[in-house]
Amino acid sequence: MRDPMQNPFDPLDEARHAIWEMLVQRDIDAFIGADWPMIAGDFIAENFIGMNGNFDPDPQNWSLSFASLEAYRDEWLRQAADAQKTEYAEDQRAGIFRATKLEEIELQGPVALVRKKFDGTIRRADGGADRMLWQTLYTCRETPDGWKIAGFVGYLPYAGH
Repeated sequence: MRDPMQNPFDPLDEARHAIWEMLVQRDIDAFIGADWPMIAGDFIAENFIGMNGNFDPDPQNWSLSFASLEAYRDEWLRQAADAQKTEYAEDQRAGIFRATKLEEIELQGPVALVRKKFDGTIRRADGGADRMLWQTLYTCRETPDGWKIAGFVGYLPYAGH
């Protein structure tokens, strides 16, 4: 069984290892702390586009929710703040890692297509649970400063295992 907190890519596979660190390790730690500055440098702001699949399999129902990095940042901060207000019955960080799977990275030169999937729950103190069940397709580019997120199509339906 894989350790969800362990990068599955060998450090010698530098591109994939770095992309996993950016999109899993750093993203989760920043989200838990609602710390946008921790990840702000992981994006290419120029021409950034984030599309929202609205958990719908029909692309006709997808929307251009994040036409700029600022729009995405604002929504990311809103979600992170909401999560900070929630009292969990278990370690939130461990729960997010457990639900997150990023094992598919297609590389073509300086461009990557990354498939990040979420499938799990985090138990809340009120007896309920936060269900994570979606996937995101990221496009990343290698820059002189390392791998960066150029855009994504997120909140796509995911059937799970």
